[in-house]
Amino acid sequence: MRALPPLTEEERQRYEWQLWVPGWGEAGQQKLKAATVLISRVGGIGGQVAYQLAAAGVGRLILAHAGPVRLSDLNRQLLMTHDWLGKPRVECAARRLRELNPAVDIVAVPENISEKNVAALVAQAEVVVDAAPLFEERFLMNREAVRQRKPMVECAMYDLTAHVTTILPGQTACLACLCPEKPPDWKREFPVVGAVSGLAGCLGAMEVCKLITGVGEPLRNRLLQCDLRTMAFKTLRTRRAPQCAVCGGMA
Repeated sequence: MRALPPLTEEERQRYEWQLWVPGWGEAGQQKLKAATVLISRVGGIGGQVAYQLAAAGVGRLILAHAGPVRLSDLNRQLLMTHDWLGKPRVECAARRLRELNPAVDIVAVPENISEKNVAALVAQAEVVVDAAPLFEERFLMNREAVRQRKPMVECAMYDLTAHVTTILPGQTACLACLCPEKPPDWKREFPVVGAVSGLAGCLGAMEVCKLITGVGEPLRNRLLQCDLRTMAFKTLRTRRAPQCAVCGGMA
């Protein structure tokens, strides 16, 4: 078991209020400082995950996102700024996170998750977060997280609904158990309100903190559904599919 890095006096002051959380304390904060988290896309959902984890003191964040900032991003992608239009999204996200917490190591990868990079990126992290809008990327992240037995927090939204679950390879249903194939009518662009993607991101960030610190109970074999039209929140039980092409037969 590796030794945890000590906290500096500045870090004790920065994180003072969360150190008061029962069960968290300095030991939990040290675990966050020692951790590396990979986030696939830092748009409306993933950007909020990254922001909250940087604020909480996760030691290293790997951000994977290609493409420039567009005006239509700014209703939800709160790490992007108007003065950065036309420039790489991931660089804007990294700049903003470093301004928030210069102690966090931000690794900006100007690529989306692909067959070429997924294994190497997942290998660098203790926890991965899936916030991609494309099912192809989600399926790649899921397959690789299961193969490397890395926990993955799955965050999604559409219109005024949000969904979050945590995948623990060999213990819980994986994404392929819940969604074996891409929905036939899925489109790359869909209705988004920034507050909904922000909610999904905050919930996802909390799942990551629980996995790293051991505080609380992650969404193990549970899918949280949030309908913000009616403010109805419910948790559905999930189960592994024995014949799953990704995790079937895994012990």
